[in-house]
Amino acid sequence: MKKYLLLFLSLTFSLGVHAQFNALRVVSPEVNGNSVTIRFRAPKAIKVELSGGFLPIREVTTERGTFAMSGPVEMTEGENGIWEYTAENVAPDFYTYTISVDGVRMLDPNNLQTVRDGQNVSNMVIVPGEKSELYLEAKEKKGTLSKVWYPSPAYGSERRMYVYTPYGYGESNKKYPVLYLQHGGGGDEDAWTSLGRACQIMDNLIARGKAVPMIIVMPNANPNQLASPDIMAPLPGATVMQQDMESDEFHSGGNYVKDLVENIIPYVESRYNVIKNKNSRALAGLSMGGIYTLYTTARYPNLFGYIGVLSMGFTPGRDVKAELTPVKNAGYKLYWVGCGETDMAYANTERLLKGLDDMGMEYINFNKVGGHNWDTWRVCLKEMAPLLFK
Repeated sequence: MKKYLLLFLSLTFSLGVHAQFNALRVVSPEVNGNSVTIRFRAPKAIKVELSGGFLPIREVTTERGTFAMSGPVEMTEGENGIWEYTAENVAPDFYTYTISVDGVRMLDPNNLQTVRDGQNVSNMVIVPGEKSELYLEAKEKKGTLSKVWYPSPAYGSERRMYVYTPYGYGESNKKYPVLYLQHGGGGDEDAWTSLGRACQIMDNLIARGKAVPMIIVMPNANPNQLASPDIMAPLPGATVMQQDMESDEFHSGGNYVKDLVENIIPYVESRYNVIKNKNSRALAGLSMGGIYTLYTTARYPNLFGYIGVLSMGFTPGRDVKAELTPVKNAGYKLYWVGCGETDMAYANTERLLKGLDDMGMEYINFNKVGGHNWDTWRVCLKEMAPLLFK
């Protein structure tokens, strides 16, 4: 009896191993030149749809108006219950996508590369080419990303930020300038490295000699968070979207600006090899982070020599002259503004640009970008970073 039991177990194990290693392998995504193919195995599904930024643009009319958008598109079922869709003539870029199976949103299980935008997780794919080459992993000389918890008396607790240190950091006593890079509403400390590809962009720029080696500090700028929502729940209280957009509380991020100035910067300058002066600090941010950049530089004009405002400017109720006067009087090395004319924040940017013009303040205006999205902000980082600390 024991002999037959051992034989049965042996056969069961062999069949299991055979099934595991001979299971149907689904390749997805498959990038072939300028085409992207997505495949998903769902043999019992009735309808499978694909949503993604690489899909053909079509016009969609709603009660709010007509909008140009990509997808969703229906996938086609083939053999073995594998659904497939191929997008042709896809421009080189960074894209995200998701799949819907009979109305249920899903990730592509064959693609382990994902990104998170707030509480939404999507798959990602990069189509190689001139625009996207900096988004790919550097072949060598990669920097290091650290997820750092630091004491924050402003919040009465520890908070988390991401810190990028360039290749070679720590191998000598060399000191580095620092870019404090802020996310927008709905993002968190993970946003610039996940959706923004900040580490890959900086690794490639530095390796090619196009940007000065620098440290990048990416805080969590949300006034009601100690860390991103995948780590811990938000703090009780009002969120950014529930606040009066013209109030000082909104523009300071509650305790955020206080935390940045009194906690984050001193922490970085006491624990990292950094140059501790105004012209070795840069502050930049997108959207909500742009609001915090304007507010902070107006109240602490001697802290930052380099200023970057992305997809943002002054909201209608702000006193533009009063906000810019301290910056002008204190002086600065670079004032960089990045916003496209189709960006929903462009009216705010126009108020900022007019204020800079009226006060005779030098600036660089980069408007060769599109809407209020990560495609814009990745390009802005590529354009702005080479100008810092020069």
